[in-house]
Amino acid sequence: MAKIGYARVSSKEQNLDRQLQALQGVSKVFSDKLSGQSVERPQLQAMLNYIREGDIVIVTELDRLGRNNKELTELMNQIQIKGATLEVLNLPSMNGIEDENLRRLINNLVIELYKYQAESERKRIKERQAQGIEIAKSKGKFKGRQHKFKKNDPRLKHAFDLFLNGCSDKEVEEQTGINRRTFRRYRTRYNVTVDQRKNKGKRDS
Repeated sequence: MAKIGYARVSSKEQNLDRQLQALQGVSKVFSDKLSGQSVERPQLQAMLNYIREGDIVIVTELDRLGRNNKELTELMNQIQIKGATLEVLNLPSMNGIEDENLRRLINNLVIELYKYQAESERKRIKERQAQGIEIAKSKGKFKGRQHKFKKNDPRLKHAFDLFLNGCSDKEVEEQTGINRRTFRRYRTRYNVTVDQRKNKGKRDS
């Protein structure tokens, strides 16, 4: 049995120090600097391939593993199929329960309750945001959603360059930390297309 840690932050500008400190004592740590909205994270997939029966996957908080309820459930199923268990450090510990099957059952129930609570809280936040927007609109104060990147943002320009030089959206995400769905929106907004990539190739040849 081995304890395997997984840590994640959403962008390359953020650091993993707090999570890595909490994961001290595990046999191996996998870490990503990518959005939790996608399960196609290189180190997450490497961790899933690495774990074996009896291993314990440890994360500091459940949203480090993922933020989408459906994808979280799929990830937990993959961990269980491997015969491993998931331990979340900010949830109650089940170490005092000697029966392994009972410990696993209660642990899974606690995680499901946490997922339900987190999903409900996200819905309430969205509802409050929508109410706030309506109030702001009625007062003429609503300015709309602010864009995360400006057109001259160095990281976005680097992402466009990678794309125009042949990288896929997935490869751009891996190299820049910009979520591929976000990147596609910016490509559409600034008209950065595959045709431009082809044209660039012709000019460079």
